[in-house]
Amino acid sequence: MTDTEFDLVVIGAGPGGYVAAIRSAQLGMKTAIIERDKLGGVCLNWGCIPTKALLRTSEIYHLMQNAESFGLSAENIGFDLAKVIERSRKVADKLSSGVAYLMKKNKIAVIEGTAKLEGGGRIALTSKNGEALPSIAARHIVIATGARAKTLPGLEPDGKRIWTYTEAMVPESFPKSLLIVGSGAIGIEFASFYRTLGAQVTVVEVLDRILPVEDEEISQAAHKALVKQGIAIRARTTVERLVPGEEGVTATLKTADGESIEGTVDRVILAVGITGNVEGLGLEEQGVKVEQGHIAIDEWCRTGVEGLYAIGDVAGPPWLAHKAMHEGVMCVEKIARLDGVHPMDKTNIPSCTYCAPQIASLGLTETAAREAGHDIKIGRYPYSANGKAIAMGESEGLVKTIFDAKTGLLLGAHMIGAEVTELIQGFAVGKTLETTEAELIATIFPHPTLSEMMHESVLDAFGRALHI
Repeated sequence: MTDTEFDLVVIGAGPGGYVAAIRSAQLGMKTAIIERDKLGGVCLNWGCIPTKALLRTSEIYHLMQNAESFGLSAENIGFDLAKVIERSRKVADKLSSGVAYLMKKNKIAVIEGTAKLEGGGRIALTSKNGEALPSIAARHIVIATGARAKTLPGLEPDGKRIWTYTEAMVPESFPKSLLIVGSGAIGIEFASFYRTLGAQVTVVEVLDRILPVEDEEISQAAHKALVKQGIAIRARTTVERLVPGEEGVTATLKTADGESIEGTVDRVILAVGITGNVEGLGLEEQGVKVEQGHIAIDEWCRTGVEGLYAIGDVAGPPWLAHKAMHEGVMCVEKIARLDGVHPMDKTNIPSCTYCAPQIASLGLTETAAREAGHDIKIGRYPYSANGKAIAMGESEGLVKTIFDAKTGLLLGAHMIGAEVTELIQGFAVGKTLETTEAELIATIFPHPTLSEMMHESVLDAFGRALHI
């Protein structure tokens, strides 16, 4: 095998791509990865990681503003926007460098450039300068090119006053007022960050509630909490027009009742979803099916074209880094014909939104469980009844669990409150192990912890709650 021939080549070095490459190398395959920008992809450089650095800043700022409630004093509280952004970028750069180290450690060839499928396992390469590079060949090719922010006709970003998530992470100045179009995880996280630091924030959602993929009860709790913080929320509302000008952006909104509302804000963030990076890869020429901006795959991430696979955001929802990483490992292990490899069960994928309060979910919502024909039992436990939450000063929140009434099988878990993005993994482990209420009830949870609410929620579903 020559230096231009590989067992497996990954196109795209985001979380799914670089993890797939590592697993391939671990299994003894000669592996290469192609990346046109930075190792780590959007997640490490412009998404998951740097946004959490920003949100950590806003969390600390909030605590400083409320220092008196903890018996502390803090005066002249403020922030340096440039330093806030600088810290976020340093965090991202550190992790991107870490991926480079992992590639070297696992003897994975890293190719900087753009790839295009030529058929027969061959890949044409173009350098960042637009120069043609020697093509390479592989027995297996994994497409992990990720996705980018979706735009809507008439609502295109200009990079100056109308932003996507990229510009929203590195503002040159702090906006006094902000309109966020879309109330999914990205939109709500930015709403939380900017509002906590003092911006007037309005969130517009075309559907009848924010965070529409979440359980309705959790969505309602989030709405209440965000409005309490001063965020204006307009559900069942569309943005008809955005006109950038010298003083800001004039937005025209239309409510479900037909009312037209016009106002001016400093900046607009478009958070209306994402679309896969499928262009320029030569997919159609090779017979790869693309549906609604994403590559169609089967349960093993196969595209239907021999030797071609797709994972992560480019292969469709849920658009989550941990889903991409799991797919990458599963796909490569299936290629290697390992025993015990199972298709991914999407109901076992946790979802997290890092706003304040945090939101996390797993499995079926209450509505989905009923629609699926389950006779269900529901347990709820409020943060206000938990000693650790009260001691932390975080007494607003809820843990909700959903079980099949006949079998006791855990169907779903939905949470809002402090640190639920960490707590949800307990339910994820349980659901993956096909846990019933019996195992969860018999589990000993440490005291005092927030995790006790998980236990109490299970107990409540079966009429056995101890502390409410």
